[in-house]
Amino acid sequence: MAELNIELPLFDTFLSTLDIPNSCLLNKPLFKKMFLEHTELDAKDKKALKDNVEKIRWLYTLKQSTIHIAPYSDELRDYSELAVLHVEINDTKHTERIGHFINRAIPYPLIIFFTVNEEDKEHFALCLADKRLNKSDKEKWVIEEQFLTQWLVLGECNDVNEAFLNSLQLATLPFSNFWQIYQALINRVISLKCAEITGRYHLVNDADKNQKQRENLQQYQHIQLSIKKLRGQIKHAAFNQQVELNIQIKKHEQALKQLTECL
Repeated sequence: MAELNIELPLFDTFLSTLDIPNSCLLNKPLFKKMFLEHTELDAKDKKALKDNVEKIRWLYTLKQSTIHIAPYSDELRDYSELAVLHVEINDTKHTERIGHFINRAIPYPLIIFFTVNEEDKEHFALCLADKRLNKSDKEKWVIEEQFLTQWLVLGECNDVNEAFLNSLQLATLPFSNFWQIYQALINRVISLKCAEITGRYHLVNDADKNQKQRENLQQYQHIQLSIKKLRGQIKHAAFNQQVELNIQIKKHEQALKQLTECL
């Protein structure tokens, strides 16, 4: 009897490349009702949950009893375990909002894999959040910053995106503790955002250099916003003001070029 040639969905193929041990597998559905009943959602959150979220699955739990990695905790952070979620959505418009309320709802550091099917292609994005414990209520978390990649088309990745996906493999991450693993993942997202600008993906394996790279990226994004505002002002400015605004834009563009070399 001939073998059936059934291809796995590209996301499942990607998951298999991560080499997360079966001991971590949970594969449990999370229902929308849980978020509605146990999370403070505003009207826009509820609409995004209702209209844009198709499925949420808790794929893996990484903790000391399922993988040989040490927990980490201090007065601000509790990285005793990591949860890996898969969120299937039908529209990319509200991805950041959806990631934010899921991160608020689940009291663990989360690795959220978003997928959406558009034009018969599987699109993928990774969402992470730097969270700390609420000093007044240890049961709650404060999201300091959320990190969301651009959308990647699985199976059609360029060299930069391919290098990024390969760098998510568990074997490439530091095994000292779960906080170090999570910070390494955040650094990979930062490096991918820098690669969108520079065209090259490279990892910085030094805490001070990682922080500097993050600061340079934030400064780059801030200058980009300033240029956008200035260009908006030009449309309604008098001629002499347009000249001055153009000079400011040129200065900002020069600053972007200099920052690009530091990303």
